Amino acid sequence: MEHQLISAIERALGWSGPEEIGKGFARGNMGDPGLLSRILTPNRLLDMAMRRSLSRPQFRCFQNGDEVHPAVYYTDSVSPRGQSIPMVNMRSLGRLLDEGATLILDQANVFDPTMEVACRALQWWSHERVQVNAYLTTNDAAGFPLHWDDHDVVIVQLAGEKEWEVRGTSRPAPMYRDADPNSTPTEEIVWSGVMRTGDVMHIPRGHWHQATRTGSGSGKSLHVTFGITKRTGASWLAWLGDWCREQEIFRHDLDRRDQVGGQALLEAAARLIGERSPADYLAAYEQATTLPRHVPYLDILAPLDTVVCTTHFPPQIHESGETVTVVASGKRLTLAAKAVPALRLLLSGRPVSLERAAALVGAEVAEVAEILVKEELCATLTPELSSGYTGLVMNVGS
Repeated sequence: MEHQLISAIERALGWSGPEEIGKGFARGNMGDPGLLSRILTPNRLLDMAMRRSLSRPQFRCFQNGDEVHPAVYYTDSVSPRGQSIPMVNMRSLGRLLDEGATLILDQANVFDPTMEVACRALQWWSHERVQVNAYLTTNDAAGFPLHWDDHDVVIVQLAGEKEWEVRGTSRPAPMYRDADPNSTPTEEIVWSGVMRTGDVMHIPRGHWHQATRTGSGSGKSLHVTFGITKRTGASWLAWLGDWCREQEIFRHDLDRRDQVGGQALLEAAARLIGERSPADYLAAYEQATTLPRHVPYLDILAPLDTVVCTTHFPPQIHESGETVTVVASGKRLTLAAKAVPALRLLLSGRPVSLERAAALVGAEVAEVAEILVKEELCATLTPELSSGYTGLVMNVGS
């Protein structure tokens, strides 16, 4: 999937591809104001908060360095039947922001189609899971204190400016579940300065960092942080632990007195490691990922006219003589070989108009599309989902 955001990030950071993720600190500028406002604006973020029932910790507000109690900016919306739904009190939230505060929405990709499409494009590009958090800071509010993340991040400054400090790592490749708490920041400063509209920054896992508008006076800052969680050697070993249950020897109780059985167990473990390599794990992880959320297709509601592939990672297409196999999201579909042109189009990650696609690959594209939609590898392109692609991903046939 070709996405303008990815191209802009690569240009800004001087990257040639996703293999640069995690290698080192990088910073640059996108130089495309139109793209920034297309991704997210402060008012769109506030609109998301207004129209949904959000709760802590997904939606949080900080002021003077401390988290504001939800009771300050939440209220219950009560229906005529007495049903109570917690909603953000926008008037109270507005007062906090006017005084100077930071609000955070985790996993904005769950609520906003543009964020959803951007994360999916980054996943197809990086072959890793991606989520995006949004941070709006007003006036001279402080941000989080010095901390480190257990995943690599790409930060895009969408509006305003914010002062940052980035330090090196205290422990090589720290993890969320680790043998060391890694709680003492290093004194090494990698970069400090101001992130302005259009700036992009990559902070590798474990680098200490903090951001603030303290002392900046009146103004705002909106940035999004794309968290990219890469697989580790520990992830591979955990995967092997799941596979070992297939073999009887691993299911037996351990016997402290049975030295021969212990040796046999070691040999079986060595064989298992030899049979399932880290590369096997990475391929299996990508294709076994569960199906994403999407609006279900019901032909009683509307005809199928435009579809888009919504799998977390690019589907694999394997041709074999008279058949072709599609592997994605834990599913394996086998179709006639003549479906290959339609499959390559429909599984491209770009919205596909079936009428236009028929002129390119033949009338059977409609039948193939219906199969992919029913199997949930593709979804019907609703107006809301379409908005996530508009101006960012080219439609097939446009």
